[in-house]
Amino acid sequence: MSTPAPVAPQKMNLRRPDIMESVQAQVLSHYRSEIVDKIRASGNVLTSPESRMTVKLAKEFGFCYGVERAIDLAYAARKYFPPEKPIFILGEIIHNPEVNDQIQAMGIKFLSGKEKNADIEDLNAGDVVIIPAFGTEVATRRKLEAKGCIFVDTTCGDVMTVWKRVRQYSKESVTSIIHGKARHEETKATTSQATANGTGHYLVVFTLGETDYVCDYIVNGGNKEEFLAKFKGACSEGFDPDQHLIAIGVANQTTMLRGETEEVQRRLKKAMEQKYGESEIEKHFRFFDTICGATQDRQDALEKLLKQPLDLLLVVGGYNSSNTSHLAEMGEAKLPTYFIKNAAMMESSEVIRHWNQHIHQEVKTDHWLPAGNITVGITAGASCPNNLIEDTIVRLFEFRNVAAETLLQ
Repeated sequence: MSTPAPVAPQKMNLRRPDIMESVQAQVLSHYRSEIVDKIRASGNVLTSPESRMTVKLAKEFGFCYGVERAIDLAYAARKYFPPEKPIFILGEIIHNPEVNDQIQAMGIKFLSGKEKNADIEDLNAGDVVIIPAFGTEVATRRKLEAKGCIFVDTTCGDVMTVWKRVRQYSKESVTSIIHGKARHEETKATTSQATANGTGHYLVVFTLGETDYVCDYIVNGGNKEEFLAKFKGACSEGFDPDQHLIAIGVANQTTMLRGETEEVQRRLKKAMEQKYGESEIEKHFRFFDTICGATQDRQDALEKLLKQPLDLLLVVGGYNSSNTSHLAEMGEAKLPTYFIKNAAMMESSEVIRHWNQHIHQEVKTDHWLPAGNITVGITAGASCPNNLIEDTIVRLFEFRNVAAETLLQ
């Protein structure tokens, strides 16, 4: 039986002034924070003498442009289409549980994840499907196109820049070495682009240890079966390290640490030079910087904040948020750091529950908030709304018997 030809997705202008005016008012009502706005206007510092506490915010934190655009488009879809028309979303719009709960509360049905309440197989022509900010895999998009679904595509522009790069590698018979998490939605979408023409190949490396393993194989060869077992689920179908590591191009999940990605590419380039010689490197190695600008801005801002005297750092955001987890890593290297999804994790001034990303579970720490004069640093990932940052600040001051109302005076 022949596969039906894809139906060109319908195009609609969701960014019309009449739609966006009401959408942006709704988004502000859900996610804006007067307290955060005030602190930003005061040099990102809030001091309360009676509490003997100072809060310092990183200069850059919270929603980035790509996240704001994705949320705006999801809200606009609900405004544009009649209330009785079902709207679906492929997965989490961004990695923040509160935002995803809000999307679901608007009647948008999830097609995957723990919120799942519909299946792609049940969709029909004309059904509306939102593609999240991470993008989606080529096969999924083609399946939806064949069904005649209407797309509201919120894929981040920085992610699409990576896609363009790996597609180019594929055309030139260059294997994409992608620095990222193999199971992350963005990386899965990117790897599908690398193989979209049916001939490309990819390999995902997450750690420098994995990178060194690949480098050693490039230079010295090794056990092919062992290699493929090690990277099971992180390489393309039919991947052969003896063939597909001859010409490589590095790309990355956009939310990785820039320094780590640069080290990945440095080590791989060095291995190729050892194997083929510096004069031949252009035939065997490519690199293109695809770190998201907003991710880098937040990392740079936290680096500056960490140079100031701080007693502890709070990192606010979804536990499955890659860019947020890297901010927590940066903090952990310098001082006591607590990665929390919301203010409720601060149970009291004595007990905090927070995410330990080394063992991948929530843990409890006692006596976390020092007594006396303290300075607390706060940052948040690109998918964390300002209202959650406000909740964190308010709760901190409540522990010192300072009411939220006084923070706006």
